[in-house]
Amino acid sequence: MKKAIILTVVSLLVLGFSVIHANAKVLVLSGSTTVQKRVLEPAKTSIESNTGVEIEVRGIGSGKGFKELRDGKVKASISSSSLSLLLEKAGLSQDGTYKEHIITQDVIVPIVNPSNPVSELTWKQLSDINTGKITNWKELGGPDRKIIVVTSHKASATRAVFQELVMKKADYVKGAREVRSTRQEVELVGKLKGGIGAVSEGFVRLNPGKVKIIKSDKISRPLSIITKGEPSSEVKKIIVYLSTPDAQKLFK
Repeated sequence: MKKAIILTVVSLLVLGFSVIHANAKVLVLSGSTTVQKRVLEPAKTSIESNTGVEIEVRGIGSGKGFKELRDGKVKASISSSSLSLLLEKAGLSQDGTYKEHIITQDVIVPIVNPSNPVSELTWKQLSDINTGKITNWKELGGPDRKIIVVTSHKASATRAVFQELVMKKADYVKGAREVRSTRQEVELVGKLKGGIGAVSEGFVRLNPGKVKIIKSDKISRPLSIITKGEPSSEVKKIIVYLSTPDAQKLFK
């Protein structure tokens, strides 16, 4: 009888633990694939052990992540674009409704195929390439080869920042190859001898040897967590932890 009672109690405890675990809320952070791959995924285990907050990271692009925040689908979005640019693209005013919590700074670098002998370009040359004014590498001291512009999708923050800072908001050349992710951009430029793109420097380090970085003036942007109003207690814990030296050592 005692054995049966003990087994029943143990079973109830296990069932209770399972129910609690099943009902435990996971904090979803959606947006920038750069923040996903360079910050949150490398630090995920450490984030969860130091904050007690379980996270799910959805890399869907800064713009789409911000839209989910606006629609109330997530408590916070992740962005590799400045809040001012996100608000501008969404047609919203900077009235303090949305808060930008900068975690670190990121550098965008122009990339070409490793076989390309061109090693340095000015912002003006980069702009002329991406807008279609320069169409052959021989115009830049390279081989007689057609330039193939590769860029991410229109909701990409990397694309938006590059287009704003370097191209002065001009349109990309007609026929530019659009890809869905930074990883695809690196892969495609690495295959196309005439290819050129622009990605987070961290992605080049994550894919050594696939592409060559072109020297140019520094193109930087913030990597941040965006909230509507003040962050919730769970989000605040993550922001505080990611700002520590121990966490930043984990960033890629």
